[in-house]
Amino acid sequence: MALGQTPKYPRAKVSFEDFKELVAAVEPHRAARLIDFTTFLKKSKEPNVIILDSRSAFRFERIHLKGARHLAFTDFTQANLAKVIPDPETTILIYCNNNFEGDEVDFASKVARPGGLQGDRAATQMRQQEKPKMMALNVPTYVNLYGYGYHNVFELNELLDVKDPRVVFEGSLITKPVLPR
Repeated sequence: MALGQTPKYPRAKVSFEDFKELVAAVEPHRAARLIDFTTFLKKSKEPNVIILDSRSAFRFERIHLKGARHLAFTDFTQANLAKVIPDPETTILIYCNNNFEGDEVDFASKVARPGGLQGDRAATQMRQQEKPKMMALNVPTYVNLYGYGYHNVFELNELLDVKDPRVVFEGSLITKPVLPR
């Protein structure tokens, strides 16, 4: 390479076209697999079912639905998924921060609020009138699971209060009852 010449690199392993095709295939599939919490709980007790939590390891270790398995979304690869979910026919139940309210620390909503970016005042006021965009982790988790060949996925589609008596959490924040000696 000549002095001062910019090196030529191959294109990144990124395809927006592949992503759009995958989303188009996933959309009707996902629409039929959005479930309420009662159904979610019932399915969680069936054989060959896992609850998958794809939030960060830090958040998962602090608090998660009882019995959930963890694989951070950032660690999704075919090999890593196969370690956690070896059978592609496994029923996978997913949830994310946006399924819970009442704990903005460990279940902070993923929402892009209009007007959040700095700019001129008139533009900011116009953006504030726009609808917020829900940026929930469920959607990319579902899309990626489907893309990796896991089609037996169901997504929790309710907003639950963390104090709902049906919700059972575990993790480092949950105090364990002390048994009498």
